[in-house]
Amino acid sequence: MAKPLLAVLALLATTAALAAVDVNQATEAELDSVKGIGPGTSRVILQERRKGDFRSWDDFISRVKGLGPARAGHLSDAGLTVGGKGYTPSAVAPRPAASAATTKK
Repeated sequence: MAKPLLAVLALLATTAALAAVDVNQATEAELDSVKGIGPGTSRVILQERRKGDFRSWDDFISRVKGLGPARAGHLSDAGLTVGGKGYTPSAVAPRPAASAATTKK
């Protein structure tokens, strides 16, 4: 009897760990539970959220210092959402970096 109960509890714990955490609704502890977010980042997120909800991933990235597209992708994979949506890279292609070498004619 104890083994099936333990199995169910383990399954529930696993499901809870994989549940989405919305950045506009989450507590500090819930944000900390997302792999890749520590106490410092949680505090920054909550400070920015006091100014207003994050409207999109682009808004979230622009307002949270140290967060870029790559990290946003990792956080989304770890279960973080903005407005219930996972991260998808912006349709706008990044500009190519300027070349350090110059050509002379």
